[in-house]
Amino acid sequence: MPRLLGRALAGLLLIVSAAHAQTVLTWEQVRERFRANNPNLAASRVAVEQSKAQEVTAYLRPNPQATAALDQIDPFTPDPYRPLGNTLPFLSASYLHEREHKRELRRDSARGATAIASSALADQDRTLLFNLRGAFVGILHAKEILRLAQDNLTYYDRVLEVNRTRQQAGDISEVDLGRLELQRVQYESDLQNAEVSLRTAKIQLLSLLDERTPIEQFDVTGKFDFSEQMMPLEEFHAAALDARPDLKAAVQAVVKSQTDHQLAVANGSADPTFSVDFGRNPPIPAYFGVSVTIPLRLFDRNQGEKLRTELDISRSQALVTAGRAQIFSDVDSAYATIAGNIALLRPYKEKYLQQAATVRDTVSFAYQNGGASLLDFLSAQNDYRNIQLSYLNLVGSYMTAAGQMNLAVGKEVIP
Repeated sequence: MPRLLGRALAGLLLIVSAAHAQTVLTWEQVRERFRANNPNLAASRVAVEQSKAQEVTAYLRPNPQATAALDQIDPFTPDPYRPLGNTLPFLSASYLHEREHKRELRRDSARGATAIASSALADQDRTLLFNLRGAFVGILHAKEILRLAQDNLTYYDRVLEVNRTRQQAGDISEVDLGRLELQRVQYESDLQNAEVSLRTAKIQLLSLLDERTPIEQFDVTGKFDFSEQMMPLEEFHAAALDARPDLKAAVQAVVKSQTDHQLAVANGSADPTFSVDFGRNPPIPAYFGVSVTIPLRLFDRNQGEKLRTELDISRSQALVTAGRAQIFSDVDSAYATIAGNIALLRPYKEKYLQQAATVRDTVSFAYQNGGASLLDFLSAQNDYRNIQLSYLNLVGSYMTAAGQMNLAVGKEVIP
């Protein structure tokens, strides 16, 4: 019995711990969840399926027409038993034959609309992923600042502990110790602000994912760093011209406009209607006839649609040119921002971070041994804090600029 009770208690503890386990997601997992759950993307996917359904409608053939008639029904005949004696039955069928490949052109136009809708979905995904990436980087940034605040507070508490011992030994005055203890408020404030910033960043990402996971059980993981290696600008240009879905949509719009113009020209042609009929007309026991009906396009030759679709081709081509110019502008701006961030980050990583730590430790050691003033000690502590914080902010700016470059190119070129 005690053994069974122990097993049950252990199982209950496992269930409780699993319920409170923290969910840690990578960028790839966050992206997949977002694509699966985002309602805007879901609505756009439905729009693509609707466009595909319109392809079926566009390629349908015209329905044939059938007519059945009974003529010369005489209800006033002298013979009341033969009211249908002189009735003439008549059957006819007709079919509209579409010329100039109208049906195929309608299908091609509908396929063009589907291609544009698919590119629009990809472009919406590109834009929304930029916002998602920004929220993801925001959490990584907030976590690094929180870690820095915790490290600074821990380090300062050790310094305070040493200086309390010195004050008790008479090495420093009680006023100097009080000033040191007052300085701790700044590090406590940094820690509190970092915790609030991290919670806010997690709330923003959970909102984008449309999830209700408690903040304490949600976290992300990823690299928070920068890379000094970057492709040449021309390669970013080429990748963007090849991958940007909005440019693809603009090019597809040109093709659809050309198809629509061909369809407008075809719709200006006359379509014959072929008919065949069968009947009876005593003394002829049965007969059949054929006919062809051709509309005379004397006034309406679809001139307006021909002109409109021709102008639409020029408009679509101008939008392609404008789209290419916008791509170059987006890529150049993102490239300049990344290059500027790297130029600032490189000396921090090579020199300033280590130098700030060395100066802080040296001045702290000198102050504890009476070789530096209180003002020098506090200044060194503040300089270290500012250098570290500036570095983390620059890394965050670099990662945001990398997301901007991915947005500009249309795919993830900088992880």
